[in-house]
Amino acid sequence: MREVLPQLLAWWEAGETVGMGTVVATFRSAPRPPGASMLVGPDASAVGSVSGGCVEGAVYDLAQEVTASGTPTLRRYGVSDDDAFAVGLTCGGILDVYVEKVSRETFPELGGIAADIEAGRPVAVATVVDHPEPSYVGRRVVIHPDVPMAGSLGSARIDDAVRDDALGLLASGHHGTLSYGPDGERRGEGMRVFVWAFAPAPRMLVFGAIDFAAAVARVGAFLGYHVTVCDARPVFATTSRFPGADEVVVEWPHRYLAAEQDAGRVDARTVIAVLTHDPKFDVPLLEVALRLPAVGYVGAMGSRRTHDDRMARLREAGLTEAELERLHSPIGLDLGARTPEETAISIAAEIVAGRWGGSGEPLGVRSGRIHS
Repeated sequence: MREVLPQLLAWWEAGETVGMGTVVATFRSAPRPPGASMLVGPDASAVGSVSGGCVEGAVYDLAQEVTASGTPTLRRYGVSDDDAFAVGLTCGGILDVYVEKVSRETFPELGGIAADIEAGRPVAVATVVDHPEPSYVGRRVVIHPDVPMAGSLGSARIDDAVRDDALGLLASGHHGTLSYGPDGERRGEGMRVFVWAFAPAPRMLVFGAIDFAAAVARVGAFLGYHVTVCDARPVFATTSRFPGADEVVVEWPHRYLAAEQDAGRVDARTVIAVLTHDPKFDVPLLEVALRLPAVGYVGAMGSRRTHDDRMARLREAGLTEAELERLHSPIGLDLGARTPEETAISIAAEIVAGRWGGSGEPLGVRSGRIHS
């Protein structure tokens, strides 16, 4: 929903009614992830996408039906048995799309949710998308950490189970569908609850105010990271040199990272790119980074010789082999990159592969499913 939220909010604030289809589950090589949404506006326009074009026409028609009837619907789309180019996914994937009517009456919480997202406050939205009792479908609650949940999905047992699981999704920053028994039984089935988890953007910390850092900052922003560039040299660490960064900090890198950790602003989604390749900067910094209890990625730039020297210095500083194994160095995948922009792509590719368990090999030489 995040990508279509500005247009959805504009229609909502104007008192208009909108049909919204949202991907709530995917199987095999579905083209769009859970949380992707498509709007059918009051002017019959379409905004957003649920499948990259495969089933948009069918979802468009269904959204108009749901807007007219007011009855939310969960629909599964896959490859047609008779004709792969009929209403279905030519890529071979399967996706479940939940279609609902959105207005001030059906979704009064939308304004507050949008304000939370804009302010960077974590918020989760849990909606019942499937239930043996049709009256449960469409029930919704908004969940904030450390704040009692307002409203109910039907019973205290359901509410307790969904709140706990939704907070777990919020901590990881992932949308997802949760399955329970009709009254929230964890071992049961029949009820499905989709959770939008709107966590603040994950952080990318880029250390070293060099030309490669500018390219990495641009790619990081493109991938949705909140990007910080940090360097101890004020003449190089300037916003004019790094327009793609959200913030530029002048501070010794190891001091800045330690302070961010102490302030609780480093978590398992944080990625760290050390581009200084200067021992007086990167060794103290990596001592901190490789001992963080939770971090998504730590990579360091440098030649093979620089890497060997850096590893020797880190061992002398007392880092264990287990801690050193967390380091990606030399940074990036082997793409044959030469320019800062190409190098930034290789670094981003390694981060993405690590996040989702990718091998980094060409898909053409692998067999089996593209997405595990």
